[in-house]
Amino acid sequence: MDEKILVVDDEQPIADILDFNLKKEGFEVEVAYDGNEALEKVHEFVPDLVLLDIMLPHKDGMEVCREIRKYFDMPIIMLTAKDAEIDKVLGLELGADDYVTKPFSNRELLARVKANLRRLQAVPEENQSKQKQIEVGGLTIDPDAYLVSKRGDPIDLTHREFELVHYLARHLGQVMTREHLLQAVWGYDYFGDVRTVDVTVRRLREKVEDNPSYPMWIVTRRGVGYYLKHPEQEK
Repeated sequence: MDEKILVVDDEQPIADILDFNLKKEGFEVEVAYDGNEALEKVHEFVPDLVLLDIMLPHKDGMEVCREIRKYFDMPIIMLTAKDAEIDKVLGLELGADDYVTKPFSNRELLARVKANLRRLQAVPEENQSKQKQIEVGGLTIDPDAYLVSKRGDPIDLTHREFELVHYLARHLGQVMTREHLLQAVWGYDYFGDVRTVDVTVRRLREKVEDNPSYPMWIVTRRGVGYYLKHPEQEK
């Protein structure tokens, strides 16, 4: 394995365990113990994935996540000892791809790490042959450029947000359950929280829709899931 992982946790015993288990799986690992050091190592090490604790000295994980997203699009998995829903939701809204609540099992963590890296690696393979742009009303999804634009204006999406809207566009009009989207887009067969899907949909609507409270494209089918529809279609 050539993948590089940055572990950010101020609790050295946890950081040491993560470092040991990830290296045993063949990953190249760097460790940071506070927010400032984390940002320095992101720029120096340029990891393929970041495991980021929320509670950190100097700069907390939320601020670190926000700063990383200004420059990088690698997957970020938040690590938190908190059960508060707002911490998980805020982390996802700031651009994290997922979260794991402490204490977590090594099996669960590795499953999520590998799933995120698989999704990242799949992009170049899929793009070896040119893929057709998808037009949905004024929304254009270009898989080769990894770009979404609305009425000609590009939209700044994270890797996960693009994958979600692209998947929905390739299945236009088909209602997808949260569980199915978690498996198809995040790559989680068992581990994962369907609220991750809800938060990512909400982020997408904030960026894509004219009025996120009354979405034209990304629509909820109550009690079932989500689908992408042409704005000219009747609900």
